[in-house]
Order: sequence, then structure tokens, then C-alpha cells
Amino acid sequence: MQRWRGLDEIPAGWGRCVATIGVFDGLHRGHQQIVARARELAAERGLPTVLMTFTPHPSEVVRPGSHPPQLTTNTRKAELAAELGIDVVVFLPFTLEFSKLTAEEFLHQAVVAGLHADAVVVGENFRFGHKAAGDVAMLTELGSRWGFDAEGVTLLAEAGRPISSTYIRSCVEAGDMAAAAHALGRPHRLDGLVVRGDQRGRHLGFPTANVRATPFAAVPADGIYAGRVARIDEWGNTLTDLPTLPAAISVGSNPTFDGRRRSVEAYILDFDSDLYGQNLGVEFVHRLRGMIRFDSVDDLVTQMTDDVTRTRQLLG
Repeated sequence: MQRWRGLDEIPAGWGRCVATIGVFDGLHRGHQQIVARARELAAERGLPTVLMTFTPHPSEVVRPGSHPPQLTTNTRKAELAAELGIDVVVFLPFTLEFSKLTAEEFLHQAVVAGLHADAVVVGENFRFGHKAAGDVAMLTELGSRWGFDAEGVTLLAEAGRPISSTYIRSCVEAGDMAAAAHALGRPHRLDGLVVRGDQRGRHLGFPTANVRATPFAAVPADGIYAGRVARIDEWGNTLTDLPTLPAAISVGSNPTFDGRRRSVEAYILDFDSDLYGQNLGVEFVHRLRGMIRFDSVDDLVTQMTDDVTRTRQLLG
């Protein structure tokens, strides 16, 4: 799969394609339905599929300081798109100047002149252009004028609730990893760099990898989780030739030791190699319990032992 950063990286001689456009944070099951329809159209027409998205998140540019918690990094988003069969991911730099393009200007510049789209598939609530003036009806009307088909896919919903990135963020924030995984179609993953922490876990018999999350990452509620870690390279790509490893994961400030700094620490089962300076993707599968302040270190160690036992049982 190809990755382009901006329209300038579209190769000379690029032909027609089927495009889908959106932020696609998390590439959840609702997004997957849109992508599937785009791929279906592309297969019928013998064309490649292009997923067009934006970086940074548009809200951070339009309303600085309002960047929502991020379910996936850009690199992870591209990986997931490749798994779904997308041929090209193009990341459009979202600037203040870009945000002022009218709906017609954005569509002509990015979709018509840039991608040469033969068809555009989006969610039925898709909005585009300055002040979100464009919608699917405008997309369809402009498409008929400029030579491409447009289709708005009905949003995937369960129990009367649309599956959305906003909903999944609320599940992660509440520590409901089962609900988040159901909506995502996979466990929620947090990527980051392993840094040196207080190293208390090593002295307690449970050495942990202290993972410094990427900026804006959606961090689950404080508590203890059963999950897995994947190893990723310095650019954020998952090292698929290495297996994921089971782990008991702590999120919080270590109240037993009067900690104040919130951290994410993974005790990787049956693993004793040095991971400092490496990147990990931490997958949260089950929430075991909330964060507790213990009266003694011995009580904490007893509970940690039980947490590891339950992690083994839950992850098989």
C-alpha cells in the first residue's frame, strides 16, 4: 500500500480511482462498512481505492486546544487501511488556510484535480469545506457536474446508537474495553515509547515497561487491565514478524506510593528483555479492576500476583 502526504505526492500519470474521505479515527466498524463499499465499487470498475484523511485533526486547527483523544496514530491508521484492502492512504495537511477553502474549492482541488476520482464514497453525515458547508447532497450535485459518482453510506448503528469515534472514546475513558473492542472490531491500542520510570515494579518482582503515550492518545480509565503488547518500529509501524505478548497493564498514578504522575505500565508475562527506548503498542483487552491504594506493599504484591494469574486465565 502507498502512503502520500499531501496532493503534491500524487504521482504523475495517476489515473482514476474510487475515493473515500474522512478523519477515520480508529477505523472502527462503521468506517469499515464505508471502506468495504468503496472497495466494492473499485472492484466493479477495475480501479484502485484511495482513503483520504487529514493531519492534524481538523478540530485542533479550527479550535486550538480541542483535539479529541486519538484512537489511532496516523501510522496505525494506514496499517489498518491496508488490512482492509485500501491501495493508497493520502494524508492532507490540515492548516488554517486549508480550513478556509469553500466546499467547492476543496472538492475540486483535492478530489477532482488531485485524485481524479471516478466515485466518492462517504458516510451519510459527511461534511466538508469551510464551516462544514458541504454535505452528501452537495457532493452528489457537484459530482454529476464534474464527472464522478457520489454515495453516502448509512451509518452503522446498534441498539439505536451509531458506532462513532466519539462513542468509542467515551468507552475508553470509562475503561469499558469490551464495548470499545466491539465497536472497533479489535482491542483498543495505545502506542508509545518505553521510558525509564521509578523502577518499583522490578523491586517488587514485576518489572514493567513504562510506556509514554503519543500526544493526544486515548488513555483508558485508571485501573488494571489484561492485554497484549505489540512491538513497533521507530516510525510507528507494527513489527508483524514478532508475536504480540500477553501483559498485565496498569494505568494510573500508583496511589500506594503517593504517586502524582499518571502512567501506563505493562508487565509482560514471561519476558525479561530490556525494552528501554523501543516502541510498543499496548492493547487493552479486559479491565480487571480499578486502581486501589493498598495499606502495605505486601498487600499490593499479593494483588499483583492475582492480577497476573487472572491475565493468564483470560488471555489463555
